[in-house]
Amino acid sequence: MTLALYGHLFSSYTQKVLIALYENATPFEFRAVGPETPEHEQSLKARWPLGKFPVLVDGDRNVAETSIIIEYLQLHHSGPVRLLPDDPAAALGVRFLDRFFDLHVMDAAQHAVNGALTGDPVKRADGVALSKEKLERAYGWLEGQLAGRTWAAGEAYTLADCAASPALFYADWVHEISGDYPVLRAYRTRLLARPSFARAVDDARYFRPYFPLGAPERD
Repeated sequence: MTLALYGHLFSSYTQKVLIALYENATPFEFRAVGPETPEHEQSLKARWPLGKFPVLVDGDRNVAETSIIIEYLQLHHSGPVRLLPDDPAAALGVRFLDRFFDLHVMDAAQHAVNGALTGDPVKRADGVALSKEKLERAYGWLEGQLAGRTWAAGEAYTLADCAASPALFYADWVHEISGDYPVLRAYRTRLLARPSFARAVDDARYFRPYFPLGAPERD
């Protein structure tokens, strides 16, 4: 039975899972959640009452939360690209970086987006300021952490890079990674050149005008 994924192409967390699926050329059906497909939103909520996407459907099993989905794919629909190392200690390091990109980069950027979506200039400014403060700390830590590495956890592309790709992509739109962080900037460039993420970015270009802070032309 073909897998199905509920999500939105412009959603950072949906992109994180799409990358994992594309990395291993895993067959799946994409079920876009939006105003044009109300039946998908209804089905999503029936499968996951919290109503948040992405959600992976595998037969009668519904799998929520991006990191869990990607680990589930490796366990039950594995491919040539191992996104989580078999070695427990190495896997722990990958999981930590995955959480770092989700919690301290992706979620940090979201403050600015949420503030802009309110339409209130004060909340917009406050959201941007909070995002910049948090992202600067994250950028500084990552600059040292990524030194000498091709990918987030070393030379192998992993779950951490699936998380880093949309996180750094959108974070840079919110608060551009400055020249003070050449290692981080170069890493973001490598992520964008990875075919799996390049595909996710291209598929979502239609939605860029909806980015509340204004989407830059540089990517």
